[in-house]
Amino acid sequence: MAFVVQGGALQAMEHFARYLTRRIVSAVILVFLVLTLNFFIIHLAPGDPVTIMVGLENPSRQMVEALKKRYGLDKPLIVQYLMYFTNLLKGDFGYSYVYDQPSWVLIRQRITPTLTLTLTGSILGFLLGTYLAILVSRSQRTRGDTLVSIVSYILYAMPSFWLGLMMILTFSAKLRWFPTSGMFNLRESYFGVRRLLDFLHHLTLPAVTLILLQTPVFYRVTRASIIQNYKQDYVTTLLAVGVTRDRLFKKYVIRNAIIPSLTMLGITLGFSITGTTIVETVFAWPGMGRLLLDAIYRRDYQLILGIYFLMAVFISIAMIVTDLVIAFVDPRIRLT
Repeated sequence: MAFVVQGGALQAMEHFARYLTRRIVSAVILVFLVLTLNFFIIHLAPGDPVTIMVGLENPSRQMVEALKKRYGLDKPLIVQYLMYFTNLLKGDFGYSYVYDQPSWVLIRQRITPTLTLTLTGSILGFLLGTYLAILVSRSQRTRGDTLVSIVSYILYAMPSFWLGLMMILTFSAKLRWFPTSGMFNLRESYFGVRRLLDFLHHLTLPAVTLILLQTPVFYRVTRASIIQNYKQDYVTTLLAVGVTRDRLFKKYVIRNAIIPSLTMLGITLGFSITGTTIVETVFAWPGMGRLLLDAIYRRDYQLILGIYFLMAVFISIAMIVTDLVIAFVDPRIRLT
């Protein structure tokens, strides 16, 4: 008997290893295709970084040619692509034309603030939205369900910049509970616990804004999935054999209904590396969203590609992890 159990465990591990290997290979191919497509689209778009760097209406031809030669923009596009891809394999994300420093240095400075903000907003929004959906779905067509649905519609339709500005006007300008912008108080030199508390103080408003924007999405997806599951044949069958509604809801309906929300959470976490440009701009949060927007505006090719490369990697990892979590939650799903 022990040999049978051990053999089954080994077979499951081998199956999991094959699945994970296939997904990693697929992810590498996907990242390569995304990087290639983005490279040529960005370089073929109108405008170039040299013109923006010169900043003159009629720049001298010698100046333009010197800058193009310095940054390798005078070479054929396919040569530039091969050079960039070769450097990327060595861990070199390229050189920012605008900031005059390595792209990875700029990205590294912005990753932590962005991930802190976006992961906080996404995860708490998922938990709050899912909890509210589970809470009100057990009492459909009641005032509580109607009220939560109306509020979710309002928040879902609300522009992020307007909500952020209202948060600043209410809780910063009027009540003076929170700072209006930034990640730290630049007038103070806090260390240790005080610096952490100052960071959390500045994080509160942008994080709450993201939570309010994310919660309606997860709420509506989870609620719709719960209602759809109640219409399935297995619910009628289990009720007919004597399973109580409370046990049916907790053991079967919730586990099936939460899968779409987990999938959406995985997608959201995958895109978290690029930040939320509008919210970061409103609250002057030094994250990747503002950096990406500035890089696109100034045609900073190397910096844009570095951010898109990380985005493709994060999305691939998030999708693999999401599939594993969903397979764990729902035993009917098999890793193939």
